[in-house]
Amino acid sequence: MRGWRGVGLVSGWQTVASLCFYAIFAATAFLRDDFGLSRTLVGVTITATMLGYTLLLFVMGALVDGYGERPVMIGGLLALGAGTTGVAVAPSYPALLVALLVIGGAYAAAMPATNRAVLAVAPPGRRNLAMSLKQVGVTVGSGLGAVLVTWIAATRFAWRGGFFVAAATAILVAVAFGYWYRGDGGHGSLGLPDVRGLLARPDYRTLAAAGFFYGGTIFTTTAYVVLYLTESTRVAAGVAGTTLALVQLTGSVGRIGGGALVDRLPGSDARASALVLCGQSLGGAACLAAVTLVDGPLAAAAGFGALGLFLFGIPATYYACMTALVPTDRVGEATAGGQLTINAGGLVAPPAFGYLVDTAGYTAGWSALAAGGALAALLVGWLLRLTET
Repeated sequence: MRGWRGVGLVSGWQTVASLCFYAIFAATAFLRDDFGLSRTLVGVTITATMLGYTLLLFVMGALVDGYGERPVMIGGLLALGAGTTGVAVAPSYPALLVALLVIGGAYAAAMPATNRAVLAVAPPGRRNLAMSLKQVGVTVGSGLGAVLVTWIAATRFAWRGGFFVAAATAILVAVAFGYWYRGDGGHGSLGLPDVRGLLARPDYRTLAAAGFFYGGTIFTTTAYVVLYLTESTRVAAGVAGTTLALVQLTGSVGRIGGGALVDRLPGSDARASALVLCGQSLGGAACLAAVTLVDGPLAAAAGFGALGLFLFGIPATYYACMTALVPTDRVGEATAGGQLTINAGGLVAPPAFGYLVDTAGYTAGWSALAAGGALAALLVGWLLRLTET
């Protein structure tokens, strides 16, 4: 199945998985109202989701390398459907947190499995563009989740109806994916990941460290855009959800553009992707700082749209760089390690952002995220020195 058809199939799986996972980010304003949460506890819902994601990352990476991506992707999507149903029927805040743990754990299959899958099906010479197209599934899925949850919330089904739709979609796509995708088998055994060996590499270690700040900025922005717009600019939830979808749309453009640019730059894949990643990091930090200066719904939408182009375009280039640094048979565990640091940022930053907003206002929160983006740019600058030939 090598070719663009295979890339499209893997991208479709990623889109539906991200629809289920990111739907909760679009529902933060509704969770705050329904469960009577502070902004800090809204951040804790994201932390619970990220905790489930983080706990199973290396397990999923080992499963992918050992037994291939196909069974992991089918099982992961079915589990996402179950967890999303749990959110839709959650009667209390603790029950909601349990369902979010399930969603996070199931989504841990996504990056190790799809990164391995897209490398297996990518057309020759188009590796980075194929990776970017697959990563567009994340932004498209997140954007669909934002529109689905916020627009259905305006109907008689309320916000929970969006989660029922997402769950049904996940189950149907899991069946279709299992029928069409064959994939590559693994090496046939399940072993412990060689974390020490990976971290002994200065280039991998530096890129993984930058991932902490990428995770903090991306997950926090996704979690708080709807809440920020409904509270600070007083727009309707549907308009705020549409703005979040715009951020994901411009992020998709950034991912495709970044991958196409990497394929055309001279030098190794690792160095070319690191160069593009550095530019995206600087642009993202600048846009996060600028968000504190905008006022009014239209200006805010434009600011967040520009932010998406840079900040949300980063993950595709990050993974293109990471998979270029390691051998093919270690892509699963290397991706799991890189995603682990991204998730660590996602665990810490959302509640910290919420606390800053509760105590000092949104300007302090966005400024802290901008500082994190700047630190990531410095780390990637160091990575460029390590990849000099």
